[in-house]
Amino acid sequence: MPKLQNKTALVTGGARGIGEAIARCFAHEGASVIIADIDCENGQRAAKEIGGRFFELDVSDEAGWRAFASANPHMDIVVNNAGITGFEDSPGPHDPEHASLANWHRVHAVNLDGTFLGCRYAIGAMKAKGEGAIINISSRSGLVGIPGAAAHASSKAAIRNHSKTVALYCAQQGWRIRCNSIHPAAILTPMWEALIGDGPDREARMATMVADTPLRRFGTVEEVAALALLLASDDATYITGSELHLDGGLLAGSAASPGD
Repeated sequence: MPKLQNKTALVTGGARGIGEAIARCFAHEGASVIIADIDCENGQRAAKEIGGRFFELDVSDEAGWRAFASANPHMDIVVNNAGITGFEDSPGPHDPEHASLANWHRVHAVNLDGTFLGCRYAIGAMKAKGEGAIINISSRSGLVGIPGAAAHASSKAAIRNHSKTVALYCAQQGWRIRCNSIHPAAILTPMWEALIGDGPDREARMATMVADTPLRRFGTVEEVAALALLLASDDATYITGSELHLDGGLLAGSAASPGD
C-alpha cells in the first residue's frame, strides 16, 4: 500500500529542486499534493505532471497564507521547503561585516518568516484531527557558521530551533502533530548546477566542491525526498523534535586517519 494514501500534503517551494522531488515522491506514494511557489510556470508544470494542484504563494506574505488557509482548511502533511540564499537578489557581500540590513531581512523573511507562517498554518490545519506531520527544510548551514552567507546560516539555524519549539508545543496540547527538520548539505540542485556549469571541467569542479565530504559526492534531491517521506509517513510516528542530517558524513568529523 502507498505510504501516504488518503493524505493531503503541501510542499512550499515545490516548483523545482528539492521541493519538486518531494512533491513527486509524495504523489507517487498516494498523497494529494499541493505545490506552492512564486514560480508559476514551473509550479504549474510540476503539479500537472504529478496530478496535483498549484497555488501561487509568497511564503513571506501573511495575507497569502490566509488565502491559502481559507481555500485549504485541512492538511495532513506540510513541508516548509521554500527558501533562498540571498545571492538570488544580490551578489553580496553577505559576510557579517558587509552584508546589508536589507539583504539580511530579505533572507530571513523568506526562510524564517516563511517557515514560521507555514508551521502556524499547519497547526491550524491539523489540530481538529489532532495529528499530522510538519517537515521543515533547514540546512547543514544551520548547524555550522558560514562566513560568506551570514543571513542564510542564521535563518537555517533558527528553523532548526523553531522546529523543536513547534514539536514541543504540539505535544503539550496532546496532539499527534509531529515537527522535524531536515538538514541537507551539498545536494545537486539547479542552484549548484549554475555554479558547476557544463564545460569540460565539470567533473573536476564537482570533485573539488565535495572534496571535504567523506562520501566524496553530491547528494541527490531524491535522497532528500526519501527522508521527507519517512518523516511524513506512519513509519515515523514516534519521531518529533528531531533533526536529520543528509550530508555524506560531513558533520561526523574528519575522515583522515591519525597518520595523515
